[in-house]
Order: sequence, then structure tokens, then C-alpha cells
Amino acid sequence: MTTLFRRPGLRLAPFVAGLWYVAEPLPPGLELALPTGTMQLVVNLSRDGIRYYDGAELEKEHRAGSAVLCGASTRAVGIDPADRAGGVGVAFHPGGAVPFFAPPASALVEPVIALDSLWGTGAGVVRDRLLEQSTPHAVLDTMETILLEQVVNPLEADPFLVQAVRRLDRGASVAGVADDLGVATSTFHRRFRAAVGPAPKAFGRIRRLQRVLRRVSTSDDDVDWASMAATYGYFDQAHLINDFRELTGITPGRYRPRSAGERNHVPIAG
Repeated sequence: MTTLFRRPGLRLAPFVAGLWYVAEPLPPGLELALPTGTMQLVVNLSRDGIRYYDGAELEKEHRAGSAVLCGASTRAVGIDPADRAGGVGVAFHPGGAVPFFAPPASALVEPVIALDSLWGTGAGVVRDRLLEQSTPHAVLDTMETILLEQVVNPLEADPFLVQAVRRLDRGASVAGVADDLGVATSTFHRRFRAAVGPAPKAFGRIRRLQRVLRRVSTSDDDVDWASMAATYGYFDQAHLINDFRELTGITPGRYRPRSAGERNHVPIAG
């Protein structure tokens, strides 16, 4: 079993949170992948294809190629852990995918998007180039090189976006952030969606959920959901429960992550 996670080089650091490599046989099954408000590029090295599931009971199976962009979806989807047995990925910062893909992020909100529909014929050789590498570190080096080859927008951080993401991530209101940045709410909404994908309000809800999950997944105590609701700015416990269920598809009481380090992966009992 080999699992690596590392920070990117300086040119990619403003846009990429990290790169990961995994070679870990996992049994087939289903688990929920919870929304994070961010995008990931994933290349399956163990099999030629990636599957995901949606629908009320995760009964609808979808298939994509072996190289995909996971959009900033606002809902949980089902995935098969066996598809993660060997792969490499790029975890983008919120809005960090903009330099590498021509469509605005608002058009990239599907759970899984085949990379060949975004990069054309260039995507077809991505997996082959990665498989040619002899070590996991060489695979990640090659992934960074591929990203830099695909730059279609300037590699320049947008201070407007950086401030917007930071404020929303800390729980500020959409109207308050727009006012502080000196733009109309409608202008803020349009610019944010073009860069990040979800609307600002949806992004704020997802990031609040992530703060809750971070706290819950590292706690050894029984969770006081009423106290949790007050701490994280929900109206009351019912508001937290409803928001949790809408974003994840499960109630807080059913939340059992794969591990504290994989809080956005929730195995589904068969």
C-alpha cells in the first residue's frame, strides 16, 4: 500500500492545494463522496474508467473515462472504493481550476466530467504518460508538468476571489462580503460562480458543513448537535440537521466517515 500527498511547486501553489497518489487495493462497494466546494482532477491508474452513482438510492450508475474532472458539486454522490485502488489526483483550491480549463467554473458543476471533453485529444495521453513513470514521486512530477502544459488562463491569483473565498469560508454573509468588496450582490454572484462554480450562498453552506465535519470527525465524544448548531451559526438543531441531510443525503446521526483523515468519504452499509 502506498499513499502520498504533497504540496505543488511555487507556480501551482496559489491554485492547487495538493497532489495525491494512491495504490491501495480496496473491496468493491459504495460510499458517499460529500461536497467540498472544490474541484479535483482524478486519473484512474488501476482500471480504464471511473464510475459514480446518483439518484435517491444511488441507483443510477454513470461511467466516464479514466481521466476526469470532479466538479464542485453541491450534492453528495456515490462512488465505488475499488475505483480508487490506484490513481493520482489534483486537489484544487476553491476557484483554483480556472487557469487550466476554458469553460467558466459555473459550467463545471457536474459530479464527474470526462477530461477529454475539456482538454480534447490531449486528455487521451494523460493516463499513458503517468503509467510510464517508474515511481510514485515521478508520477506526481509528471502530473504537475501536465497541468502547466494545459494552462489556458493566466497563472495569476485574483485578489477579489481570494478575499471572497476566505470570508465565505469563515461564515460571512454573501451580502456582507459583496459590500466589503465594493460590488453589487449580483456582480459578486456572477464573478464568484465563474471562478468557483457554486453560487456564493451554496459555497458558504458547503464550507460550513465542512467545518462541522472537521469537528465531528476528530471528536471522541458524543456529539451535542444543539451546541454544534449554535457554534457554527445555524438557527437551531433542526436547521443543522436539515442542511446536513440536504447536502450529504444522510442525517448527522448516520455520519460515519471512513477515517478522520477521509471525512468526506462515508461507507454505505450493504
